[in-house]
Amino acid sequence: MKYCRFELNGESHYGLVEAVAGVEQITRLLLKPPEDADGDIEDLPSKRMDQIGLADATLLAPVRPSKIICVGRNYREHAEELGNEVPVQPLIFFKPPSSLLAPGGEIRRPKLSQRVDFEGELAVVISKTIYQVRADEDVRPYILGYTCLNDVTARDLQNKDGQWTRAKGFDTFCPVGPLVTDEINPWTGVGVETRVNGEVRQQGNTRDFIFSLGVIIRYISQAMTIAPGDVIATGTPKGVGPVVAGDVIEISVEGVGTLRNPVVDE
Repeated sequence: MKYCRFELNGESHYGLVEAVAGVEQITRLLLKPPEDADGDIEDLPSKRMDQIGLADATLLAPVRPSKIICVGRNYREHAEELGNEVPVQPLIFFKPPSSLLAPGGEIRRPKLSQRVDFEGELAVVISKTIYQVRADEDVRPYILGYTCLNDVTARDLQNKDGQWTRAKGFDTFCPVGPLVTDEINPWTGVGVETRVNGEVRQQGNTRDFIFSLGVIIRYISQAMTIAPGDVIATGTPKGVGPVVAGDVIEISVEGVGTLRNPVVDE
């Protein structure tokens, strides 16, 4: 099952996405938000609509989380490329919901930073409330689906501050989309790729996670309640680098699609 969030007649809607003659189309309006589905989107009430090609729709960020929880340095080679030690337990931080950006939206390089980097990632969307998951409990029933995320980072401010809130939290620093799907399996391996102006900069696979999704979700849930609709960003592969105004960043996750955003100066 795949869904997106889009604008129609000046209002935001959720829609089911299906392949029609090999082309992804929005075919049905969901009458409730997907996080209300308690894990089964197919049970949500919906109605038929005139089909809109996904590529032709005005897409919005497909998530409206209460919080965005991110995992740092979850690929060994990424930790090493920045001169950091490989973590012995998940390293978590937040991005504020105000940093969310729709597919196609402009990433703004703030005047406060001299270096803004891309970080392509697989993101998890949570389906039901989680708190203190047991060590032997399967976390997959808590997952609504998966999407693409760009953990945009003001690298110079990250290094200067010593903690990451400001560097990760600027408005427009969390592009997400273009859709959410439950049709992939990160446990068996999903490719993650970033391109800048068409040139491949990052290539990774979820098989290379230091910490699996099960470990990550259980770890986070020991500290806080994770609510339906919340987003967990799972870490970025090696190859991060700076962008400048005029660049176009594309984050592709195998089986999800491509999240594309241009960069502008503030």
